[in-house]
Amino acid sequence: MATAQPTNGARQRSLFARTADEMPNLANKQTGSPTAVRDDSAKMEDVAQWHKHAQSVKMKILQQVQDQLSDILDKTLTEPVHVPVQGKTTKTPSSRMDDGKVFMDRVSLLDELFEISHIRTIYHMFVAVLLIFCVSTLAVDYIDQGRLVLDFDLLFYAFGKPGTVAWVWALMFAYALLVPYYALLFWGSLYHRYSSKLGLSLATALVLATLQTSVLGLLPIYAVVRHQLPPASRFIVILEQIRFLMKSYSFMRESAPVIMKNAPKQGEKVRFPTCSSYLYFLFCPTLIYRESYPRNTHVRWKYVGVTVTMILGCLFYGYFVLVRLCVPVFTAASEQPFSKRAMVLAVFHSILPGIMLLLLCFFAFLHCWLNLFGELLRFADRMFYKDWWNSTSFANYYRTWNVVVHDWLYYYGYRDFLWLSKRKFRTGAMLSVFIVSAVVHEYALAMGLGFFYPVMFFLFSIFGVVFNFTLNDKRQSPVFNIIMWACLFLGQGVQVCLYCQEWYAQIRCPRTGNSFWELVTPRSWSCSHRQ
Repeated sequence: MATAQPTNGARQRSLFARTADEMPNLANKQTGSPTAVRDDSAKMEDVAQWHKHAQSVKMKILQQVQDQLSDILDKTLTEPVHVPVQGKTTKTPSSRMDDGKVFMDRVSLLDELFEISHIRTIYHMFVAVLLIFCVSTLAVDYIDQGRLVLDFDLLFYAFGKPGTVAWVWALMFAYALLVPYYALLFWGSLYHRYSSKLGLSLATALVLATLQTSVLGLLPIYAVVRHQLPPASRFIVILEQIRFLMKSYSFMRESAPVIMKNAPKQGEKVRFPTCSSYLYFLFCPTLIYRESYPRNTHVRWKYVGVTVTMILGCLFYGYFVLVRLCVPVFTAASEQPFSKRAMVLAVFHSILPGIMLLLLCFFAFLHCWLNLFGELLRFADRMFYKDWWNSTSFANYYRTWNVVVHDWLYYYGYRDFLWLSKRKFRTGAMLSVFIVSAVVHEYALAMGLGFFYPVMFFLFSIFGVVFNFTLNDKRQSPVFNIIMWACLFLGQGVQVCLYCQEWYAQIRCPRTGNSFWELVTPRSWSCSHRQ
């Protein structure tokens, strides 16, 4: 029988043993042959190098094992586990798409990262910049007016006419709470007793769509235009309009199939969602309806207070960015004739305020605002975003930037499109989602700013689609993360520059009529030539 080969550990122990035995001989040979001394020194160097190499290999193996275990744990936490039940078959990959979103107890990523002192220092740096903005504004006011004052006239103007905003929101909320719910009750109570189920469903859908268009569609637009609401108030009304539309659709989309599949037995009534669960859904920070969600045991009121403070801080931060970095530049630029040099300089000047506004919107809304409502309602699933800043592809960036909206678009846009097309047109499904998202983004900006200038639509539907297919998930090099950030910087600079130019052009060259071309033609294209 062949003898077993010694293991690496045995070889290492034997080598160290021989080295230890030879050390006294080396000491006794100090006056001996120089050749022997050199040989012993070479052996010791070989041992040291081998030991160093073994340590490096050990560290690499441990790092690989740690990475693999981390990936396995991440998949376990983020993917639902399908346990086979006796008498039932396990779900195949083809049927896995039919599963809905799984909610679980998770904290927001930034809350975890802020526990690390290095990441918290970056947050402190942004707070320091806010303090610098305050000090610089006070210094400028003292030099110009001879007194210390913080003038927030622009902020008060932006959030003007709060009474109009309040009654429009109240009407939208009352409609979104009552009409879709009782429409579902009416349809569900007749569905299993009515002979023409398709006719009943189409008639109910037609009536509900008409009401949705009239109340949630036209009423907010009428209020915004008729009462000439200022920009921030416009955005509140329009974004709430979009939110109520998406929430009511999710409620009907999730509840109707359950009623259709579960026919009541003789003498039983149809089981409907409770009004309290729907009311909770209208306020909780998700766009996917469930009758119940994972809940926390209590409200952390200190966390609520800190979050409210951070929201107010972001609001003033955005105000200072606009007042100090945008208003002086574009007020002066609007009085100068158009030139290519001035345009290029304006775009690059807008990159800093553009990326700061992007980060502020992310932090204020996707982290602070959603976590505030999640904490007040004890909503436990706080994964409103992922680590989009580490993305090496725009495909991953779109999935991780806003998980709340992405889930809605995926389940009710992309997945339903595949279901209708029998999963044949995946590219068409992806493009349809991009177009819908681009249209909604442009609609919100057009109504919020009060003019039509499709910069967002152009960047989103053209460059966004191209980047999604070219800079895809196959790009894993850190170089592509640099490319993604460079594109974000430039894109934000272009948007801030063009929208600010159009804002001042609308003021300097107001419309002279209400024709279609007058409404859709940007004023900045011709205003500078009429000075």
